[in-house]
Amino acid sequence: MATAHADAVLELRDVSKSFGQVAALRSGSIRVTPRSIHALVGENGAGKSTLVKIVAGVHRRDGGEMLLEGESVDFHSTAESKARGIAVIYQEPTLFPDLSVTENIFMGRQPLTTGRRIDRSAMYDEAQALFDRLGVHIDPRRPAEGLSIADQQIIEIAKAISLDAKVLIMDEPTAALSGVEVERLFTVARSLRDEGRGLVFISHRFDEVFALCDQITVMRDGQYIDTLTTADTDVDQIVSLMVGREVGDLFPKTAAELGEPVLQVRDLTMTGVFHDISFEVRAGEIVGLAGLVGAGRSEIARAIFGVDRYESGVVTMDGIAIPGHDPRSAIRSGMAFIPEDRRKQGLVTQASVAHNVSAAVRSRLSRWGFLTSGAESRAAGPWAGRLEVKTGALDMDAATMSGGNQQKVVIAKWLATDPRLLIIDEPTRGIDVGTKAEVHRLLSQLAGEGMAILMISSELPEVLGMADRVLVVCEGRLTADIPRAEATPENVMRAATRTTEGVR
Repeated sequence: MATAHADAVLELRDVSKSFGQVAALRSGSIRVTPRSIHALVGENGAGKSTLVKIVAGVHRRDGGEMLLEGESVDFHSTAESKARGIAVIYQEPTLFPDLSVTENIFMGRQPLTTGRRIDRSAMYDEAQALFDRLGVHIDPRRPAEGLSIADQQIIEIAKAISLDAKVLIMDEPTAALSGVEVERLFTVARSLRDEGRGLVFISHRFDEVFALCDQITVMRDGQYIDTLTTADTDVDQIVSLMVGREVGDLFPKTAAELGEPVLQVRDLTMTGVFHDISFEVRAGEIVGLAGLVGAGRSEIARAIFGVDRYESGVVTMDGIAIPGHDPRSAIRSGMAFIPEDRRKQGLVTQASVAHNVSAAVRSRLSRWGFLTSGAESRAAGPWAGRLEVKTGALDMDAATMSGGNQQKVVIAKWLATDPRLLIIDEPTRGIDVGTKAEVHRLLSQLAGEGMAILMISSELPEVLGMADRVLVVCEGRLTADIPRAEATPENVMRAATRTTEGVR
């Protein structure tokens, strides 16, 4: 348990929260001091989001104590939390796109003239002063529509400053940002810290945690584990605390016997996107598709599965050509495709786990045109069990699950089709280190059982750790086909930053 301290701007002590029979937070504790950036880390499902929602006034705690500047508080709404100086900056802010940047900042509290009209001039001037203070260049008069995620987050930060927020909580703020945008965000965060505010930074990216934060609080299974000073710890210790065990091998790749080619791609071309793509994936083989963001990797995968239309080329499964732009034919041939954006493209978040897992095989389960929830549960149960989906029941909505468990549900849905080929795009994006190891172990097992796997990943260690062979894409062309023994970071990056007329 964390000990109370008078200098804390925000403190939670043994806070608990349950939803029905599910204990989302058993004993959440954190102490945030002024002039500090405090990391909150843990696996998906560790209770971080629930703790943040309690602070933000979304949920009310069942037990424990929450103090703001030493005073016990219990927020009944988000408005009450904001009024007391709490601001939460989410990964994807929700601005009003039709309003200007300034109108979004001062929504509901616009300055008025003596005639009780909105003083737009004063409002724009104040917004500009906020951006100047943050050292960023955003036109306060422009519409919010079309702004990047990074700029939207800065606007939310400006709004928090205008409300004189004492505590800013940044929940996975860098997941959708480029390197330059991350550095700008960090500069802003440090300036807020230096002004005397307390910041909480939630991220799965350890390099960012160690670069930005002063202290790290670790949670596991809904409980507070420990708080460490960043300078006095390292990644291995944090990982061990997060998962409750040593993660000695994040990439448990085992050698598999390779069989005949399952997928063959010949001269696939989509004008302006990718050109003359040719490769094959054999039974039992994990082929990594690497390259810089925007190189065309995901577009190649979508075209192979039939989601996107290509102009020329041939895709075959077990020697039989698959019609282009026809996902149903791809599925019937034995393909399965797990997309990069699991929430928008892979899940029905308001539907149950059983409904999601059985979605791709629903036609097999119906009898005389009727489909029962029992049939869905019977089909989903074995796969949910194999992937160790951490949910109390198959009828729980997918929206209530952690990111890691959502990823497992999407994987289970497609494995239920009994595919010969699994195409998986960014298999571990946005999930914690322990779940990453579980997903990697599953992929290795599936390859060992003879499945062909095409894995797209932006994480070079993941590609090098899991792939039997690495295909590198640069500007829509394959520039290298590298066997596992020769796949080094230098070789892959060299191929990812140059364009050739094809694999050499």
